[in-house]
Amino acid sequence: MKTFILTATAFVSLAATAFAAGPFTTVKTDKGDVLAGEKGMSVYTFKNDKPGLSNCYDKCAQNWPPVMASSDARAGGAYSLVTRKDGAKQWAKDGMPLYYWAKDTKTGDVTGDGFNGVWDVAKP
Repeated sequence: MKTFILTATAFVSLAATAFAAGPFTTVKTDKGDVLAGEKGMSVYTFKNDKPGLSNCYDKCAQNWPPVMASSDARAGGAYSLVTRKDGAKQWAKDGMPLYYWAKDTKTGDVTGDGFNGVWDVAKP
């Protein structure tokens, strides 16, 4: 019986790892809990995007770097992958591509929220 329990536990742990989506955490900010990516940096959505389609390239992508996914990334739950024009993969939440804001400098910064009326901090 112990072997079965250990085997089942190991399987569940591996399955959870295999289907974990994205490098995301939640951080507390003055805007409440927000979704954060690498190094705890807040992530944002762009109102000019469409579900599954990024419209932020060139100068836009310099200021709002896309949250890129590794080639072996696996989507799941609310998280999906969007294919950019160059074929690279970008993380999305609820279909909307995710971005960092170049002017955020530390965990908890949300200085891009509401920028030009088209950028919103992503909520967990």
